[in-house]
Order: sequence, then structure tokens, then C-alpha cells
Amino acid sequence: MTTIDELDRGIVHALHVDGRAPFSRIAKVLGVSNQTVARRYRRLRTDAGLRVVGSSHLEHDNHTRWLVRLGATTAAARTVAQSLARRSDTSWIKLLSGGTEILLIVRTARPTDEAQSLLLQQIPRAAGVTTVSAHYVLHTYLGGPTPWRGQAATLTDHQQRQLEPAHAGPVSGHAVSAADDALLAALQADGRAGLPQLAAATGWSAATVGRRLAELRAREEVFFDVKIDEALFGVTVQALLWMSVPPGLLDRVGAELARHPELAFVLATTGPSNLVAQAMCPDPDALHRYLTTRLGGIDGITALEVTPVLVTVKAAGHISIELPRGPRPKAE
Repeated sequence: MTTIDELDRGIVHALHVDGRAPFSRIAKVLGVSNQTVARRYRRLRTDAGLRVVGSSHLEHDNHTRWLVRLGATTAAARTVAQSLARRSDTSWIKLLSGGTEILLIVRTARPTDEAQSLLLQQIPRAAGVTTVSAHYVLHTYLGGPTPWRGQAATLTDHQQRQLEPAHAGPVSGHAVSAADDALLAALQADGRAGLPQLAAATGWSAATVGRRLAELRAREEVFFDVKIDEALFGVTVQALLWMSVPPGLLDRVGAELARHPELAFVLATTGPSNLVAQAMCPDPDALHRYLTTRLGGIDGITALEVTPVLVTVKAAGHISIELPRGPRPKAE
């Protein structure tokens, strides 16, 4: 799939507003038939990797997210990235730089011995891994329920209001807990899965699943993200920006960066690079202009490292690409 049109962009934007919106509601807002929306959606799934992914809010669940940065030998990097991608507790796995660096998010329960095992024992001991740095994700300034603006710039404000999910009655139910793990895992695999499929995944009845999902959405405990090939939206260059900001200026700088349309996410983390963002640009010149003008004009950024993203191996809920296997690394 090499191009998308305005209707495709409208469907993607609609799913960003409500990832579980019925095709009938999307069709009404866009002024086309239900069959047209369903056909376009299937085409985008097949040809553009479109996926709706359900996730819980970092601030609301009982999990911790780690931003893990690995250095690896050229021979091992692809194998390590693919192996990590098959784990259910990893997401956003990217090959960086010259293919010798891996970035990933690890989601762990608090507290858990398994998390410590993965971060402190399994990864460092993997053949070919040369360096490991792991940092808590402390705060999300941009990302999560807020989509990258490049994919959410088609619908009018009126159309977006028509698509926003309605939550009838007062907010009820309890906060997200370990009892919801099976439901969240099923929604991460397919945010548009029907109630019968979610019931089979959880062991609950369809009515119970529907009621619990409505409660979690009304409480804003879960949100739905949309994944699709960014190249279809004009992005050919992606880069991770590792910034150092004095703690007293972190909120101001983070909030300012969250307004930049070039950025897909902005995270506050522990470590010397305590503010991390991802830039999405149409070409290297555009990235250069962003770095030297918009980013360079912000007071408070004392250090900056830029690492290009070569490929996203795994996004939020699924393996994005199967990498060709390189030479098998020698055992240590």
C-alpha cells in the first residue's frame, strides 16, 4: 500500500477519537456507507498494518514502565530484538543508530521478581548485549491517549464531538486491578475485539465484559491507540531525542514539547537524559530544521543526543516486522 486518501485519513482519525466506534457511526460522520468504511478498514489492516490497541493509563494501573536502552553487537541486535518482541511485557521495540542499539518499553507489575529478573539478569546475560540502561517512566507529557497530530488532523471539531464515546450515568465500578489483566491483554491484542471474543479471553460472560469495559472507559482507566504505517502520512525519518533538563524546568519544557506537532511522544524518565521524545519528520532536512529552530530555541535543555530509528520491530500490541535473522552470535 503506497498511498491513502482523505477518506482513509478520516477513518484513522475517527479511530483515534474512539477506537471502538461502530462502523455505522464512523460512516455517518464521514458521509459514506457502512460497507465503504468496513471495506476501507479491512484494506488498511491488510495493507497498512492498521491496528487498534487497548492500553491502561500508566497513572492508573498497578504497573511500572521502564525505558530500556540496549547496546548490542551487529550480529546479535536483530536476534535480541526479535526475542524481546515475543514477550508479552514488552512494547515499542526499535532498532536505533546503525542497528547496534535497541530501545524498548518493559511493563512490569509492582513489585515483581520477574521484572527484576528480566531487567537485571536475563537481558545483560543475553549473548551479544554489550550495554544496558533502564529508567523508570515517571510521567507522560505526550503520547498514550493523545495521538501524534500527523494522524489526527482530518476531522473537524464537530465531527470529533460526534464520535466521542458517551458514558451514560455516573462513573461506577472499581479502579483497574490484576483481575482485569486478561481483559487488558485481549484489548492490547485487538482493541476492536467483540464482546464474545473478549468473553472467551477472560472467562467472563459477554454481559460482564461489556459492563466492565464500560466502567473502565467511563473512569478513563483505559484508552485506545491506533497503529499504522507512518510512511503513509509522509514520515520517512524518525529519531529519538534524549534530553537533559534541570528538574525545576522539566514540567515547563515537557509541556512545551507536547505542543510540537513533530513529536509523537514526550516522556519524563529517571537517568541523565530525563526527557525523551520521538520526532517524526518527512525528510532529514525537516529534522535538521526542527532541531536547530524549534528545539534549539527552548531554554532549559542542557544536553541533547539524537539517535535515528531504523525500524520499529514491535509497537504497542503486536510484532510489527519480522527481521531477517543475522549470523548466530557466538556464545560468551
